[in-house]
Amino acid sequence: MTERRVPRQERSRRKLARVLEAADRLLAEEGVEALTTTRVAAEAGVSVGALYQYLPDRDAITEALGEVYLARLEDLMTAFVQRAAAEKWPDPVGLLVDAFAGLYRAEPGFRALWLGRGLTEATREADRAHKQVMAAGVHRVLVAQGLVRDDAATACRTAFLAADAVIQEAFRGDGDPGLLDQLKAMLRAYLGQLPRP
Repeated sequence: MTERRVPRQERSRRKLARVLEAADRLLAEEGVEALTTTRVAAEAGVSVGALYQYLPDRDAITEALGEVYLARLEDLMTAFVQRAAAEKWPDPVGLLVDAFAGLYRAEPGFRALWLGRGLTEATREADRAHKQVMAAGVHRVLVAQGLVRDDAATACRTAFLAADAVIQEAFRGDGDPGLLDQLKAMLRAYLGQLPRP
């Protein structure tokens, strides 16, 4: 993992946020190859020296973007966990698949990084930890919705990992709706054969 300084002052935090927004645009429009420190600094309107303080190279830029993208996914899952405890949904599987497919659709930079060749080992490690968090969230949602028992954590992790792989494959193209529909049918069948609470 590339060493990065964390900005302490509000002005520096805003500058770093502007840099990451610029990097996200470049990534979405041109791919990971465009994420040179010179290009990102120019796109963000900051000096290369200012960029080096926080993001000294391409790996640091992609790792920082990866953290932002994974945090968005985890925030979305946290919101679903909270809603699932308070609401009853007619189709929890369809709701979750559509929501996360929607995030893939709305985040071209995320797709370019995750489906391209720009991941560093540190980003892959962060993704492995992220998958644990997301699978635990799926488990909490499905328990709250009465679809699975509390002892179904491994089944929920399996369902999440399968869904993650199929959604990624769908978005290697244009988010193939047929593939996403088949994913929903597969997940409903798999979860439907588990013991109910």
